[in-house]
Amino acid sequence: MTIQAIQQAIEEFNTIIIHRHVRPDPDALGSQAGLRELIKASYPEKNVYVVGEDDPSLTFMVEMEQIDDQVYEDALVIICDTANTGRIDDSRYRLGKKVIKIDHHPNVDPYGDLSWVDTTASSTSEMIYEFYLHAKGLTLTTAAARLLYGGIVGDTGRFLYPSTTKKTLQYAADLVTYDFDRTKLYDGIYNVKDHIARMRGYILQNFTLDKDGLSVVKLTKDVLDKFHVSPLETGQLVGTLGEIEGIVTWVFFIEEEEQIRVRLRSKGPVINEVAAKYNGGGHPLASGASIYSWDEAENVVKDLQEVIKQFNQ
Repeated sequence: MTIQAIQQAIEEFNTIIIHRHVRPDPDALGSQAGLRELIKASYPEKNVYVVGEDDPSLTFMVEMEQIDDQVYEDALVIICDTANTGRIDDSRYRLGKKVIKIDHHPNVDPYGDLSWVDTTASSTSEMIYEFYLHAKGLTLTTAAARLLYGGIVGDTGRFLYPSTTKKTLQYAADLVTYDFDRTKLYDGIYNVKDHIARMRGYILQNFTLDKDGLSVVKLTKDVLDKFHVSPLETGQLVGTLGEIEGIVTWVFFIEEEEQIRVRLRSKGPVINEVAAKYNGGGHPLASGASIYSWDEAENVVKDLQEVIKQFNQ
């Protein structure tokens, strides 16, 4: 069984380095750092590191570690919550001796020497808790429980998304028996600074909505600068349109220095195939992509319109 194979690999290596995807969300960090805490508590003699670029809005969950290239020699690398190699934060994962993939996205890029992919899981954090339950002799600490719970909450939208299952709720119920401050965790994930709130107001005043239910938001560099919002912070904005009646699918185009970041969300039509067409991917209802011109943005809009029309047939 895959869980036993992963545990065996962990036991074989003295050094374990855990990666996740670029521009992390709570699930990426929760699964990455939650797994670190689980391994450290269960195998205190091992050296376990989490790496990648910090997101300032999420450092309350965990801060990344800085390690030298030499640390990867004879190391086990575990990559959490990352569907394809192009989205792995820190390309040094290739320097490890063995690579394990743990993920809940569609397995479009089956990388790694060992892979555990479960698309029925609400989150990779849910999978890490399942790893704890089915592996042998592991110790789950309060620190690990806090991180895994935060990851589950983040990727289920506080248990509102359809990916939430009976198992998800049971695991969450198990995790809240540990003594961490849930209110503080929720505040860290969902409280926003005033400039983000003002940008939300701009989005609500400027989004478009066509007759089929597609909404488009374009955040140019000038707009981002006006509200003092960085491209990284726009991850806090993509859910702004989710509660608006009549919107079936929405897309954010965020202009960066060398590319335009595309964030896609849907209430029904499957949009990850569109994302894959434009250097991206993700979940059927939540995906991301990258394009390099506003002309390309119009092509993305046309593809999304076609997906919605097929969905409505």
